[in-house]
Amino acid sequence: MTTLHISTDKAALDVAMIHQFLSERSTWARGMPLATLQRAIDHSLCFGAYLDGRQVGFARVTTDRATFAYLADVFVLEAERGKGVSKALVAAAMAHPDLQGLRRFMLATNDAHALYARYGFTPPLRPATLMERYFPDVYVNG
Repeated sequence: MTTLHISTDKAALDVAMIHQFLSERSTWARGMPLATLQRAIDHSLCFGAYLDGRQVGFARVTTDRATFAYLADVFVLEAERGKGVSKALVAAAMAHPDLQGLRRFMLATNDAHALYARYGFTPPLRPATLMERYFPDVYVNG
């Protein structure tokens, strides 16, 4: 029987696996340099998902731990999908003590709206108030 464990211990992260997935297989961070990922990990609250000690998923939250958070880079390795790992990752992030009482918690997703809706995420109630600078190919062209 496999046991799922979610941890915020950055020392336990398999950075090589995370980098390989994000830079080669994700739709949002293709081409991300390892140094960029390491800087993102260093400055984020990270969640690793482990099945019997092997990392199979990842999520990170960029936050000031007071008013705002942004959930990013959520993924589960293909072979482990459909086993509740993504739900456990998001639940752990939403339950983390440093992420309670925030005014705004945001994310962007192309295809996992149903997953995030379980945790209270909705389309922006006031989209006209939100703006962004978006460079989708920054890692490819940078």
